[in-house]
Amino acid sequence: MQLAMVDDTIQPLDEINPALLDRGTLFGDGVYEVLATYDGRIFALDEHLRRFAASMAAIGITQVDTDLIRRRVVKSFNAAEIPQAAIYFHVTRGSAPRRHVPPDDLKPNFFLTVTERKEDTQAKTNGIKVSTYPDLRWKRCDIKSLNLLPNILARQDAADKGCAEAILVDDAGLITEGAGSSFFAIFAKKLQTAPLTANILPSITRQFVIKAAANVGLNVADESLTPQDAAAADELFIASTTQDIIPVVNFDDAKIGDGKPGPLTKRLMDEFRTFTH
Repeated sequence: MQLAMVDDTIQPLDEINPALLDRGTLFGDGVYEVLATYDGRIFALDEHLRRFAASMAAIGITQVDTDLIRRRVVKSFNAAEIPQAAIYFHVTRGSAPRRHVPPDDLKPNFFLTVTERKEDTQAKTNGIKVSTYPDLRWKRCDIKSLNLLPNILARQDAADKGCAEAILVDDAGLITEGAGSSFFAIFAKKLQTAPLTANILPSITRQFVIKAAANVGLNVADESLTPQDAAAADELFIASTTQDIIPVVNFDDAKIGDGKPGPLTKRLMDEFRTFTH
């Protein structure tokens, strides 16, 4: 008899909850998105859904209609009645006994949560410390996949050092991005960030940061940085969906500027707020 043990209970394999055989759990075989809402409105839903569709297509999940996902997102958000929310959702290839090659008729699984999104006002006001960590991720970080163990290890290392984020450095010694964020440096009137390649997530927040930079008169350079470049920058910040722009005031124990959020970062934060409100 084929069987499974769930905690201390032995069951026939064909009688267990199919969720336990989700390929997302067994293999990380799926993709996800995270949305932020501001004052009861979902921010950049179209942009996130386009990226999600691209991620699904990249791993060959073709049976899921993004219009259906849009309806599920809106319905769930309206039901939650949380004005400032984080909406997480993922699609996996489906549930089946553990084999690398899935059955042809597998039905994708969908999962979504709506939770309260709390803005880290202290981090925005005072800035954060970050530390570098080797970029151990796979070679297709442009796909927003469920395979996040390297990100978790990097974040844990940063937390152990008293830092709020890990900044990933590739084998060539160049900064790619944060473990859960995009990374930016300001030199005089230039905003610099790594160019979008297969090892960089095409961040939706990044798109709006670049728009904000143009609006406040900054020149944008898609150029890679070394940790030494970053430590010598006038200003640094990270950007993510759930927190948008967070100033960085300490990089690998090096004080950035005067150790306080810089004036151009503050201007970008104000300009970004015009998009979300």
